[in-house]
Amino acid sequence: MENQLSNYPTIYRKLQINYKRNKQQDHTSLMDEAVEKFCYADCQNEYWNPEEFSLLYGTPLWEQSSQHQRLILNQLYWVAYYSQIVSAEIATIYFNQTSATGLYAHEDFRLICDTLDLESAQERAHINAFRTIAKQVEQSLFGELIFTYPMRSPFTETMVYADTNALKTWWKKIQLQYFGLISANNTFLACQYFTVRGVRTLNGKLIQHKLSNYYQRHPQQELAPIPAKISYYHFLDESFHFNSSTIISQDVITCVAPPTKFEKLVANLGLWGCQRDHFHFSAAINGIFWYDPALYNKIYRVLRSPIFNLTETDAKEMMRRCFTEESEGLHRSYLTHQEAMKSYKVYVEKLDYLWKRNREMSLMESNSISQYLQTQKNAFHRFAQQHKEEFIPILCKIALNHSPSPSTGRGYD
Repeated sequence: MENQLSNYPTIYRKLQINYKRNKQQDHTSLMDEAVEKFCYADCQNEYWNPEEFSLLYGTPLWEQSSQHQRLILNQLYWVAYYSQIVSAEIATIYFNQTSATGLYAHEDFRLICDTLDLESAQERAHINAFRTIAKQVEQSLFGELIFTYPMRSPFTETMVYADTNALKTWWKKIQLQYFGLISANNTFLACQYFTVRGVRTLNGKLIQHKLSNYYQRHPQQELAPIPAKISYYHFLDESFHFNSSTIISQDVITCVAPPTKFEKLVANLGLWGCQRDHFHFSAAINGIFWYDPALYNKIYRVLRSPIFNLTETDAKEMMRRCFTEESEGLHRSYLTHQEAMKSYKVYVEKLDYLWKRNREMSLMESNSISQYLQTQKNAFHRFAQQHKEEFIPILCKIALNHSPSPSTGRGYD
């Protein structure tokens, strides 16, 4: 048969090597063991990431925070960042399975399906690790969950904080459900899904390599904070997942019949949707392309909590400065966005079925710092006008645990 993988020994060997090495180096048991030992009190006074990967790093909030508050912001970056990764991995598990369904009816494609089964099992371990740690941290700090959310279906917005509304969310759900349905019965689209997965994983790879370095360079790895260890294990797993995406989307796809006009349309719409998801960049969290106005209420709750203890007026003014004015943090996030866009272009440049606007990442490229600032000014004006004091709970029940002191005070005096 023409589409047998055994007719392409070089590609088949690539798949074999990647699967074998991932299976041999699987970090699931190490990750589960580390999570079982996690106790926030044991590492609450340590950084978990390189300093520049802290919530609102390089903004007025960071500059005016005490050392204790900076530690919290560093840990909250971990919590917020991996809340987005949870969302992505929930979707990955689903589309791994629908794509495998589109492939396993073909001769010699079992190896790909076995690879995807292994990766899905690893994703479930990642989700458990991220959520276990994040929930414990936020309950300890705030008495409730802020960035961590209940488990979600794979048909919700891919970005946790997106520029969306009820209609957009419904339409996104319909599109994802439809793609899952047709890719389960279409070999080309089953392979092409991994172009989108590869692009998304590539963005994560750029940041997660830097996050993993914190553990790799720790002078005493056995004493390193467990969240840093989880970041390292996750990066190693995802490196194999990225390899799988690349082999399937750029090599295996050449073993199947050329795409029809309809298949090209669906493939391009999928990548265009990825550009839409990655259009924004965030002053709050470098490396995740969130729509910051959707994040305002979360940041407000952090600032009103006993950790920062800001008044309503002071919290809003601090947010205005962080989100509507240029800062080092904003420029860092924009540079990450540009680096990701350039990497995406290289990743897809050989895929001849793509529209020019997808090969050139023209939608992502059209965003800018000036556009970001104008969006924030408009959105923050609405937030300040519409926001009501009683809408946000004041977390008094844990105030005694975070009362101001010379070492843990507000840091604004």
